[in-house]
Amino acid sequence: MTKRSLPSNASVATEGQDGRLVAPAANRNAEALCDLLAQWAPKTGQALEIASGTGQHVSAFAQTLPDLHWQPTEVEPERRASIDAYAADLPNVTDAVALNATAQGWHEAFTGQNLIVLINLLHLISWPETQVLITETAHALAPKGRFILYGPFKRSGQLTSDGDQRFHSALTQQDPEIGYKDDKDIAAWMAGQNLTVLEIVEMPANNLAFIAEKSDT
Repeated sequence: MTKRSLPSNASVATEGQDGRLVAPAANRNAEALCDLLAQWAPKTGQALEIASGTGQHVSAFAQTLPDLHWQPTEVEPERRASIDAYAADLPNVTDAVALNATAQGWHEAFTGQNLIVLINLLHLISWPETQVLITETAHALAPKGRFILYGPFKRSGQLTSDGDQRFHSALTQQDPEIGYKDDKDIAAWMAGQNLTVLEIVEMPANNLAFIAEKSDT
C-alpha cells in the first residue's frame, strides 16, 4: 500500500488505556455495522477483517458473531498492538497480522474465508489499488463466502452531500489519486471478479455497504 499523505480528519485515533487507540468514527458506526453483520454475515466459519485500524470494530464484531473465528489485519504495528489489546479477552479473535491488501498475491496466505470485512479504506487508496484489493478478496473467499464493504461512495458519479463534497475535495487536494470511488464502478468490478452484489445498503452518515457473495463455481 502506498504511504499517502492524508488530511488530518481522514484517520483520527487518540491514545486510550492499555495500549488501545480510540477512533471516534469507530465508536459512532460500530452499532450500525454490528447490526449489518448480524443480518448479512455467515454465522460460523473464518472471518478476515482488512485494515482493522484501532481494533474497536473487530472486537465488537467478534462479540456480535461469536461463532465466527476472526483474523484482524493491519499495516501499522502500533495499530496491531491496539487491536490485540481490544481483543485480548475474546477467544474467537486471533492476534492481528500485517497485511497490505493492495499488494498482489496476498490471498494465498488467507484462502478459504467465509467472510471478509473492509471498513472505510477505499476512499484513502487509488483506483488501481482498489481493483487489486477486490480481486485478491475474491480469491481469498471460499465459495459462497461474503464480502462486506463499507464506506463513503459517489452515487452514479455524484457526491450527494455537502460533507461528502468537502471530504472528497480535501482528499484529492492532498493526493489526486485518492478520493471517493463510484458505486457503479465498484459493483461492476466486483461482478468481473466472480462476486455477486446481493444488496447495496444505505447506512448512516450517507455511507453505503456492499454485500457481495462469491459464486460457488
